[in-house]
Amino acid sequence: MRPERDPRDELPAPLLKKDVLQLEDLKSGMELQGTVRNVVDFGAFVDIGVKQDGLVHISKLTKRFVKHPLDIVSVGDIVTVWVDSVDKQKGRVSLTMLPPGE
Repeated sequence: MRPERDPRDELPAPLLKKDVLQLEDLKSGMELQGTVRNVVDFGAFVDIGVKQDGLVHISKLTKRFVKHPLDIVSVGDIVTVWVDSVDKQKGRVSLTMLPPGE
C-alpha cells in the first residue's frame, strides 16, 4: 500500500516576486500573485512566497455574499492578492482579493 501523497505537492508554482522572501519584505497594499494552498470554512490560505502562507478571510474574497470559500476559489488556483496587514510577532499575513479602492 502506497502512502497518501499531499495533492498540494503537485500544484503549479505561483509567479513569485524575487524581492519578497520573508515577512519583513511585505508592505500593506502590495500586490502579489499566489497559489491557493488550502480552503477552510473561514477563508483561503495562499502561498505568496514567504515562509508562512497568507490568509484571505471569507469577507475579503469578493464583495458579494459568500456561503463558502470554495464557491470562489479552489486549491491550486493562482490568484492576485493584496497585503492587508502583517503581524510579524505572530508570523501572520492577512490578504485580500478585493482590489484597493473598491
